[in-house]
Amino acid sequence: MIGARIGQTAPRGGLLGLLPDLEHDALGLLTAVARDYGDLVHMRLGLTQTVLVSHPHLVEEMLVTRNADYRKNLGARRLGSLLGNGLLLSEGEFWLRQRRLMQPAFHRQRLAQMGQTMVSLAAGVLDGWRDGETREMQAEMTEITLRIAAQTLFGTDVAEDLARIRAASLTTTNHFRSRLFSLLILLPDGVPTAGNLRYKRAVRDLDALVYRMIGERRGTDADGHDLLGMLLAARDEDDRAMTDRQLRDEVMTLLLAGHDTTALALTWSLVLLAQHPDAAARLRSEVDVILGERRAAVEDLPRMPYLESVFMETLRLYPTAWLIGREAVRDTRLGGERIPRGTTLLVSPWVLHRDPRFHEDPSAFRPERWSDGLASRLPRFAYVPFGGGQRICIGSSFAQMEAMLVLASIAQRFRWSLDPHVPSIEPLPVVTLRPRQLVPMRLSGRI
Repeated sequence: MIGARIGQTAPRGGLLGLLPDLEHDALGLLTAVARDYGDLVHMRLGLTQTVLVSHPHLVEEMLVTRNADYRKNLGARRLGSLLGNGLLLSEGEFWLRQRRLMQPAFHRQRLAQMGQTMVSLAAGVLDGWRDGETREMQAEMTEITLRIAAQTLFGTDVAEDLARIRAASLTTTNHFRSRLFSLLILLPDGVPTAGNLRYKRAVRDLDALVYRMIGERRGTDADGHDLLGMLLAARDEDDRAMTDRQLRDEVMTLLLAGHDTTALALTWSLVLLAQHPDAAARLRSEVDVILGERRAAVEDLPRMPYLESVFMETLRLYPTAWLIGREAVRDTRLGGERIPRGTTLLVSPWVLHRDPRFHEDPSAFRPERWSDGLASRLPRFAYVPFGGGQRICIGSSFAQMEAMLVLASIAQRFRWSLDPHVPSIEPLPVVTLRPRQLVPMRLSGRI
């Protein structure tokens, strides 16, 4: 395979292989392994034989050409106790049925109808911001995207439930963070440890909310503009609707995975723009020219190319879905290399997006790199912030539209700067790529 270095083996490490190194510095380890040993590298993580895949052509072979040879890996499957058998985790014919049922809900016209709701809910949060105050931006972005997720999913005001959702979401995040890169990943959630009991209570809280909302909508005119209404009305080729359990799993996936990843993308955008005031000034200028003092709308987005470039560059440097994992379900090959059944394969968008073979000056924040058609010139899988192949994120257009509308709304009304007492914001790779520190920012009102 042209340009790919294949078949080397990383150092074995100690009794647990490279697992302790992964737990200590996952981004640094995967970057170093790809740099020093190549594009398809064998390594051992605890009890698991693992292959790190770091070339776009190999990623395409894994996710497209030979996708039937793989399923989600153990780390992803552990999310099933929270997300169930939703679109993120289901496999085979059931996944294909669910994908077909859900696809119309994410049609471009349907999404455009939600744009006004997104801007209105963002404005409601921004109305509470004041000139000169300091706000913790990850929490603020989570508040905005959680309100948007709840409203676009359920179509009703669930303000009284937001605190429960917020608390349960934090508990589940901390639960998976504590075990993702350790042997604790093998500990069943049913073992009555203090952490497992907290986690089970959080899942029960979320279940109660979601099942209540499904129950309230059953027997009504379900075909509404919100996603739950669309899912209730969906029928497959045999005229079968989703069961309550299937609806629960899909709604849970959209509610939790959807709001969290977009909040993080927005947070990283604000961090990068605060660190690069010239880029922030250029963004504000574009927003001012296009919007003036009126609110942003979906039809404005094609006229704000720099805004889109900022979003794309943010996800290049800080892909919220920073790790893609698969497990071989049969003996197979990749790049001509034998891959035994049970092998775990890892693809890191963090590594791919910072590879100097495909991205010039890869550690620099340069939104303008996207302005001359770079996306169309890159190898197909050199930029994969939403995954790739048939399992590319179904909500990618929704997330991009939401993030751009919210970021434009913030840039129209405020300037922001990092708190000088926070020297740096470092990434923390858990299920998603999060800031390791709090992200306090000082606000300066514009209008």
